[in-house]
Amino acid sequence: MLVTDLTLRFDPEFEKISRRFLNDPQAFNEAFARAWFKLTHRDMGPKSRYLGPEVPKEDLIWQDPLPAATHQPSAEDIASLKTAIAGAGLSVSELVSVAWASASTFRGGDKRGGANGARLALAPQKDWPVNAIASRVLPTLQAIQRASGKASLADIIVLAGVVGVEQAGRCRRASASMCRLPPGRVDALPEQTDVESFDLLQRWRMASATIAVSKAVFSTETLLIDKAQQLTLTAPEMTVLVGGLRVLGANYDGSKHGGVYRPRRRAQQ
Repeated sequence: MLVTDLTLRFDPEFEKISRRFLNDPQAFNEAFARAWFKLTHRDMGPKSRYLGPEVPKEDLIWQDPLPAATHQPSAEDIASLKTAIAGAGLSVSELVSVAWASASTFRGGDKRGGANGARLALAPQKDWPVNAIASRVLPTLQAIQRASGKASLADIIVLAGVVGVEQAGRCRRASASMCRLPPGRVDALPEQTDVESFDLLQRWRMASATIAVSKAVFSTETLLIDKAQQLTLTAPEMTVLVGGLRVLGANYDGSKHGGVYRPRRRAQQ
């Protein structure tokens, strides 16, 4: 017998569980069915991806459930929101940083994280040190959401990134093309968020900010390449993305390090 087998009998806590299942087979059947369903469906992503007549009606916390969308913003709504964001007194780096903080937790492998749900404003993400700038910007965006009366915070966060990129283009006398995005994101509730499970995404969020990850098994560089894969980007695409963030000043904790060389500086070297 393995140590795990013996633990079920001799460990004080596991022994209680084993006794309960022995005396209540129905409880064991229920627990096993739920555990097996989670094992075989966890990496499929949200429940909306399930197909067939046997999709359970119950929403489970590990499925990262979201409320149904009740409003689809029109082109006029989006234009009004962008005007409000542009006039909120936020810098380009703040606008881009909050949008990137929201999007960068996405994992293509199991469809977790990302901007939909606006979980950046919920625990545990709002308390991560790497999201300090985003946490300072969110109250301003939440005020814009309240004033709109119907827009989701998730859409406003993404629009903030769009406004930041467009403002950066104008500041550099470039033709800032209108960034198009499909609206209709929703905001998750605290009771729809597994705090302990989401907290495991923090090291990948830190890797996306290219800062050292404490107690990490892999190097930050390795985590960054893994992050590119999770975002469904190639390594060159991730390089361009990180470079763009640096150009726009979206650095960790507002750091001035890790910028880009200007032509004059290159010529002097």
